[in-house]
Amino acid sequence: MNAISWTALGFGMVAAAGIGLVLFGNSRWQASTAAQMALLEAARVPATARRYDVRELDGLPAPVQRYFRAVLKDGQPFIAAATFELAGTINMSTTAGDDWKPFTSTQRAVTHRPGFLWNGRVAMLPGLVAHVRDSYIAGVGTLHAAMLGLFTVAEVQGGGEIARGELMRYFAEMAWYPTALLPSQGVRWEAVDDRSANATLVDGTVTLTLLFTFDEAGLITSVHADARGAGVGKDMVMLPWDCSVSNYQLRHGMMVPTRGGTAKGSKPYFVGDLKSLVYEFVS
Repeated sequence: MNAISWTALGFGMVAAAGIGLVLFGNSRWQASTAAQMALLEAARVPATARRYDVRELDGLPAPVQRYFRAVLKDGQPFIAAATFELAGTINMSTTAGDDWKPFTSTQRAVTHRPGFLWNGRVAMLPGLVAHVRDSYIAGVGTLHAAMLGLFTVAEVQGGGEIARGELMRYFAEMAWYPTALLPSQGVRWEAVDDRSANATLVDGTVTLTLLFTFDEAGLITSVHADARGAGVGKDMVMLPWDCSVSNYQLRHGMMVPTRGGTAKGSKPYFVGDLKSLVYEFVS
């Protein structure tokens, strides 16, 4: 065998090893994600009502009433769970600069007990993928990121601010499963002005209040929290946090956004477009 053949063989072996590592990492990550999904489903509790009754809007702040009248019809079945796919870009920079990378993701959200599981793939470099999982399950928040699904680069889990931050994400994304925002589903609304209102959600020991802002058509445009935990190196700092939603479309009889974005402090770090959406309704 000549030198060229030996070189080709070497490259082939390296490529085969790389492919094997990727396949093993994908398999391992999928298995751990399936285990988390099982926990999410096991935490579900039966819903107490089946359909939206417009009479429950009586007494709500004016912008909140306009929102529900714009996105729901009387008799709309309550959403028990939603599964949706997003694609977009995520800012991986931990400094003042930007480092936007493309991502694809699948998310499952359940409304009773509130919880979600986001499973994303971020293309760091050609052939190098970071797997990221974000969740709030039975009062526990989790963030886990691993290169190739094998080599952990970030992992936090627990209650306190971790759980609070993950439930905050679930709450801010309720525009994708809007029946969950109704008072009968556990959300308490308080007037701020003609274009905004505070909403409060309680789950276990966690109580959250977020500021929802609406446009002239009554649709939610942004959700704001004065403080949400953000990782800076090995430390967690509290920063203002904003979630924006836009490009509403009619899906399953409801008006829902098809684009979402988030920013911590003044720094945008996530922009995603809805690619698919499947609901499970209370029966």
